[in-house]
Amino acid sequence: MDNSRNGVYLGIDLNDRYTMISFYQLNMDEPSTISTVMGSENYQIPTFLAKKRGIGQWFYGTEARNQVKLGNAEGVDKLLERALSEEEIFIDHEKYNARDLFIIFFKKILSITGRIYTGDLVAKLAISVDNVSVEVMELMATAVSKIGLDTSKLILLDRKESFYYYALNQKPELFIHDVALFEYSGSDVISCILSRDTKSTPQMIKLEHGNNGRMFEDKDSQFAGIVSQRFEGKVISSVYLVGDGFDGDWMKLSLQELCHGRKVFIGKNLYSKGACYAGVVKDGQMDWPFAYIGANETKMNLYLKVLVRNEMQFQTLISAGESWYEEKGECEVILDGEPEIEFWIQQPDSREAHVELLELTDLPARDRRTTRLRITATPTSDRDVNVVIKDMGFGELVPTSNKTWEHTISLRGQNEEDESWVS
Repeated sequence: MDNSRNGVYLGIDLNDRYTMISFYQLNMDEPSTISTVMGSENYQIPTFLAKKRGIGQWFYGTEARNQVKLGNAEGVDKLLERALSEEEIFIDHEKYNARDLFIIFFKKILSITGRIYTGDLVAKLAISVDNVSVEVMELMATAVSKIGLDTSKLILLDRKESFYYYALNQKPELFIHDVALFEYSGSDVISCILSRDTKSTPQMIKLEHGNNGRMFEDKDSQFAGIVSQRFEGKVISSVYLVGDGFDGDWMKLSLQELCHGRKVFIGKNLYSKGACYAGVVKDGQMDWPFAYIGANETKMNLYLKVLVRNEMQFQTLISAGESWYEEKGECEVILDGEPEIEFWIQQPDSREAHVELLELTDLPARDRRTTRLRITATPTSDRDVNVVIKDMGFGELVPTSNKTWEHTISLRGQNEEDESWVS
């Protein structure tokens, strides 16, 4: 089976309050979100797990909450937060690691997709969370492997990036100008304004994120004021309202402010649908003329200057714009000349490059072109890359010294005025 063509792209919006699941195939007009109640749009699954008293039966979501209310089970909330802190939790007189409980919940929510997530049916599984970190990535990778999926199918992104993929997969007239998102699912109103640089190739995307604080008694007039302030000096084509805070019939004045020459959409499943689109784009199944470099994407291109068939070329180790926690570059080169390696570092919005020289101290003296080096580059953050160089010798002719050299390449503190930047 060609997974990319026939497989399913799953998108999950996950936080400690609720979870939502959407799915998409290439023959569909748009992603579809799975409802927990047949025939309804009840997409939100409480991120909640419960164990039936006396036996090993587990419930999740709304059913788990109902069983706890009836006194039949003991429940656990804040599963993601507790799993990340590896908390020990007592349920029904037994001790559990919170990571194990999270994995039980994860299996349960994927079970509602039927057999989609098993075998080779999943092309990509994209999970949208509040903030991406190494700890979140490790937890999700563990959960994915426990259900039998290859972790190479896992994509992790934050909600701003989910919005980016969703907004730019809509009709072009909806993003002719800027696009706005307001999220009101907790105590604060979160906003995000998407803008494009249409003169660049690919089009560089900027996301302006803001926390607009709480709304109290007169929410309508307060929200209208927030909208007016955030839209000042901008031309907005479309607006998306996300979260259960917008439920009810309280928007009157603010809706007039929002709809003034703009299309306005309200719903709850934007992030899970955006995650589906992210899976398709990252799987190479969609032309994507946009580039967004957010908090989770590497901020540098890292190259080696190498000679290939008497022609000087640049060998890419790390590409800007890729998720730093997923990116890794490796190559082997033959040293020709001094025992040193030049690394070329370029920021994506610059035509200039910074050259960093790493000397291979104590490398055994050898004839030219008799030293093979393995170079591995692994990002440790969006602005830092750890480079390891290993002496591989040269087959049976020159044995390896087993020496390695390690160096961190960082953008921190660098600027284009530094004399080591070259054009």
